[in-house]
Amino acid sequence: MNWKLIIGGGIVYYVAQFIVGMISGPLLHEGILDAVYRQHEAFWRPELNQDPPDMAALMPRWISIGLLISFVTAGVYGWLRAAFAGPGWQKGLKFGVLLWIISATTMAGWSGVFNLPDSLWAWWTAEYLVYYLVGGAALGWFADKFAPA
Repeated sequence: MNWKLIIGGGIVYYVAQFIVGMISGPLLHEGILDAVYRQHEAFWRPELNQDPPDMAALMPRWISIGLLISFVTAGVYGWLRAAFAGPGWQKGLKFGVLLWIISATTMAGWSGVFNLPDSLWAWWTAEYLVYYLVGGAALGWFADKFAPA
């Protein structure tokens, strides 16, 4: 187990995705999807239904879960990176595509369970593609440079 990859790579992966979220949050969630979210308020946490939403109340949860997931993801990348060809960033990009395929198929399944509009699932799936490509490339770059196999 490569702890430098898990901890350092996980942080790099998290920060890269956090930066994407700073762009996609206002553009997608507070812009394009805002009206759809308001039509389905029963699905969201009470803090998000306030006007304005109480994002600060949810940040500790979002950050702690995000970091935990990032460390797990970096560990999984450590197991799989040998299966991808190319420089580190490219291996990470390919890993990101793999993660996106898995998440897209999972969301497709959830769309048959949760009564939310297909437009939400489509936008979320598109957003995840960007998250995983950027995060994966950053993770792969870090792993190649600071935690080689």
